[in-house]
Amino acid sequence: MTSESNMNRREFLAPAAAGLAFSLVPRHVLGGPGYVAPSDKLTLAYIGCGTQGIRELLRLVANPEVQIIAVCDPVKDGTNYVDWDKTGIRDSVRKTLEDPTWGEGVPGIRAGRDMAKEIISAYYAKKRSSESYSGCSSYADFRELLEKEGDLDAVKIMTPDHLHATIAVAAMKKGKHVVMHKPLANRVSEARLVVDTARQTGKATHLLAWHGPLTAVREMLLDGAIGTLREIHNWTDRPLWPQALNPPRDTPPVPEGFDWKLWLGPSLDRPYHPSYTHAVFRGWYEFGGGSIADMGNYSLWPIFMALDLPLPISIEAQASFSCEIVDQVSGIAANDFAFPYANRVHFRFPAHGNWPALSLYWYDGGMRPFTRAELAEDSRAMPNAGTLFVGDKGLILNNRIVPEKNMQEYRASKPDLAEQPKRPRGAAADAAWVQAFKGGPASPGHFLNAANCAETIALAAVAIRVSRKSFPENDLPPLQWDAQNMKVTNIPEANQYLYREYREGWKLL
Repeated sequence: MTSESNMNRREFLAPAAAGLAFSLVPRHVLGGPGYVAPSDKLTLAYIGCGTQGIRELLRLVANPEVQIIAVCDPVKDGTNYVDWDKTGIRDSVRKTLEDPTWGEGVPGIRAGRDMAKEIISAYYAKKRSSESYSGCSSYADFRELLEKEGDLDAVKIMTPDHLHATIAVAAMKKGKHVVMHKPLANRVSEARLVVDTARQTGKATHLLAWHGPLTAVREMLLDGAIGTLREIHNWTDRPLWPQALNPPRDTPPVPEGFDWKLWLGPSLDRPYHPSYTHAVFRGWYEFGGGSIADMGNYSLWPIFMALDLPLPISIEAQASFSCEIVDQVSGIAANDFAFPYANRVHFRFPAHGNWPALSLYWYDGGMRPFTRAELAEDSRAMPNAGTLFVGDKGLILNNRIVPEKNMQEYRASKPDLAEQPKRPRGAAADAAWVQAFKGGPASPGHFLNAANCAETIALAAVAIRVSRKSFPENDLPPLQWDAQNMKVTNIPEANQYLYREYREGWKLL
């Protein structure tokens, strides 16, 4: 919303509306089903117009309760993006705009702020022609956007991870609500700053990784369906991008229309290279958070909520390594730049509330727990991605007790067992934060709810980095985490990775 010294459009209209309520005709009668008056729309700026940004924009542009009035990205219009399908973005735009020829003749994979603005303008012209709409502004620099867009309620942040905290904190301090792609940040210190800023400003927030609670699993665990819970295993089939990279040595020219300095944001200067950008950013310690920051936010967060998990007391990582031959000598390659091909991370949590001391294990890069005997009864193997709860009397895999006959017996004895809520899709996926931003109840995906999981994920990156940097010369113990003082107590050199080294003019802390 606008600053407190200026009455915004909804604050101005509210008293008058209250006095005239007796004579008003319902809006849906005037505008048809689903009609939302312009004064009731959430005005939003879309910051980050890469492939994932465009993909989610196509859903949001159709939401009648949202009006996208500005877009922002350091890339004006590029065709060198990396995605998971050569024509997937283009085909989705065609479907949304009902234009089978859109993007015809454009080489490569296109994205950028021009494309985002083009989609918004075309969709609104076709679907909202009866509404007053003053157009969509376009910016390369989010700071300029926040200064100039006075009548702005909220921002959606879809940038690479290293920019999340910088933009979110700036937006909240400008009085804007914030919805953001995961993670909260790729540094522990910045994750805490984002949460603290949300708390201090009171702005409504939402992390897009939230897909709902593990309602049935929590009920089964509290009911003792698998005895006393001892450990949880969670794994993903990621990464789907290159990792274990060394900084590139060649220096290709910066593509036309790409503001490299703005893309770097708070990060220290370095020459442009496409290996840092687009989908590849996730593999670099500086710009991403690895597979755990990508997929762990989806799968670990519901576990944190279901088990009321505090912050861990220790973190231990085991990482794959690469070898190289230097001057006819073969050995392990040193790498303090990029996440490895595969990781295993062990978090230990103290006893708390209804729960005993617990161990949580994370796996990526093709790693996963070995198939348990209970699965053999159902002729099953461990899936490529999943969550396994291990109790002293049984297992729950992906929300069901295994083997299946045990699940059926338990359900027969508990006819009122809660059903696991289905993941919301389409506009329903945005409903919670849209209503929260319009003054409704806080979204369950708000930043304060995400705090413990977000910090734990950022701590995993610290442990991975320390483990990989020290192997095999130093056989290091697990990191001991002092959450109150935000420091690793037993390996002081690990603490440097809690923070970012900022470029001049960009410091947050």
